Amino acid sequence: MIQQPSLTSWIVPPPPGLRYDQLARTPVHRWWRPLLGTVLVVVVYVALTAALGLVAILLMAVSGATPMALSPGRILFEDPVLDLAFQLVSIAILIPLLLGAAWLVQRRPPGTLSSVAGRVRWRWLLRCVPLAVLAVVLGEVAQSLVLLATGVSPGYGWAGWSNLLVPLLVILFLVPMQAAAEEYAFRGWVVQAFGAYLRNPWWGIIISSAVFAAFHGYTDFGIAYTFGFGVLMGWLSVRTGGLEAAIALHAVNNVGAFGVAAVAGELGSALQQGSLPWQSLVGTIVQFGVFGVGVVVLARKSGISVEGG
Repeated sequence: MIQQPSLTSWIVPPPPGLRYDQLARTPVHRWWRPLLGTVLVVVVYVALTAALGLVAILLMAVSGATPMALSPGRILFEDPVLDLAFQLVSIAILIPLLLGAAWLVQRRPPGTLSSVAGRVRWRWLLRCVPLAVLAVVLGEVAQSLVLLATGVSPGYGWAGWSNLLVPLLVILFLVPMQAAAEEYAFRGWVVQAFGAYLRNPWWGIIISSAVFAAFHGYTDFGIAYTFGFGVLMGWLSVRTGGLEAAIALHAVNNVGAFGVAAVAGELGSALQQGSLPWQSLVGTIVQFGVFGVGVVVLARKSGISVEGG
């Protein structure tokens, strides 16, 4: 006999047998909880990022350095490493905000944002990392070969070992947290918010992917890449019962992208997004295909649970 959770306790877990996208459907779920939680996260996030920027400006001013330089559409620190660190941290702070909203507003275990197990399944995540590395490398190789075959340089460069250690440390330490934060926001909070109302998970997957693409500055084929990335990550999150596979590919992909820029001495332009060449679609198809099929096979062999228990 299944024991029903007490409604007098603050944390009320979801019933067993729910998919990942349905984990906000606890016995205390009300129609307004996902909406209120979203508004709360947005308001607090805007306030925190503004405060973080103000503190950074004051520290730069006290040190006597030029705090900022203007560029079209945004404000950037002149030091590319400092700018990258600021941008990554400003995204990473979403993780505690989203976990806090799940606890405070939805009154559910914050770990249900991570997976149906109510926590991050670290062993499963680590199993996905080598597969993500393989997918990213094969995708990059495929894209480079198509670029060369069509007479376009892949654009790789080498700036030397000087001034490379600090950027690489920033990338290795902060990029995984930034990637995880975006997964918690789009494939976690948004998908589960729609899953609290709708039985079909594809509404949440498609809409969260559109919002994910809109929050990036890509155009043309770049929009196709970010939207497709969101769809694949959303589907895999539902298919595997958690965010671990999505975090693995997102982190590896971003570490690779920022790492290549740092090695080439072009870290200052790493956050500038825009149009991608059509040849990038070949790399995208290879990357998505290898990782998507690989995760499904690996999850089946590993006995990964897709429902809460």
